[in-house]
Amino acid sequence: MHIPDGFLSTPVWATLDVAAAPAVVYLTRRAQRSLDENQVPLLGVLGAFVFAAQMINFPIGIGTSGHLVGGALLAILLGPSAAAMVMTAILVIQAFVFQDGGILAVGANVFNMAIVGVLAGYLPYRLWGAKWRSGAIFAGGFLSVLISGCLALSELLASGVPMPRRMLLVSIGLFLVSAVIEAAITLAVVRAIERLNPAWVYPIKARRAPAAGSRTLGVVAIAAVVLVVAGILIASTAPEVIEKLAVASPQWMHSPLADYQVAGIESPWLKRALAGLAGLGLIYGACALGGRWMKRSA
Repeated sequence: MHIPDGFLSTPVWATLDVAAAPAVVYLTRRAQRSLDENQVPLLGVLGAFVFAAQMINFPIGIGTSGHLVGGALLAILLGPSAAAMVMTAILVIQAFVFQDGGILAVGANVFNMAIVGVLAGYLPYRLWGAKWRSGAIFAGGFLSVLISGCLALSELLASGVPMPRRMLLVSIGLFLVSAVIEAAITLAVVRAIERLNPAWVYPIKARRAPAAGSRTLGVVAIAAVVLVVAGILIASTAPEVIEKLAVASPQWMHSPLADYQVAGIESPWLKRALAGLAGLGLIYGACALGGRWMKRSA
């Protein structure tokens, strides 16, 4: 789902960089109006959980893999504006610290997943969540991935990336499979969190933030650590759909945590686990500090 550098033409990535920046600023300002002080730890913990879940790839067929994107999950738990802010923080840190997604393409990835993906994931919940709750949550997870994936493919096509009709149809089919898995995981996680603390789920047609309970915060934080430390042992090593199309892309910088691995450590598990734990801390810190800044400047 993350577009690397070297794929998008200059007009495409530049346009999306310019479009994404004011959109994120606007959504951040909207989030300030509904953000309560007790929601600040929630931003950090849920951001860390989604980051951890994104590290766990699952096979989706034809030698490719997918992972939870989390846009719909964040939108249903935080509301769309705060979710867009948290997803943006995840994508920026992934690009600059872990070299997952291009630096020049960060605007495209933010536009696809943090803006359109989050809003598409929230729309069914907003429209039908009161009446068909489970179906709306499932549809939100499905749409968030499918629309984000189709946007990425359209941007590649607009950039002149050669993509025969058969390859395009196969790619869309793989995104459909990934979207169904995303929808099922989103529904399961929301239901599990509702059982722990129903107040965590963003109220439909309301403008207040959900309350954060310390017990639920602890459970989700532990789940994030378990995913990073143990989940990577069973994660698929197959490339993602867009990575399957990739050739060697330019690297504008080299991070000691590139590819979610700590440089200089021999153990494959330990180097990924330590990188993942570092990522959890970075994401939590960025989202929590961002939330506190938003409250002070509101």
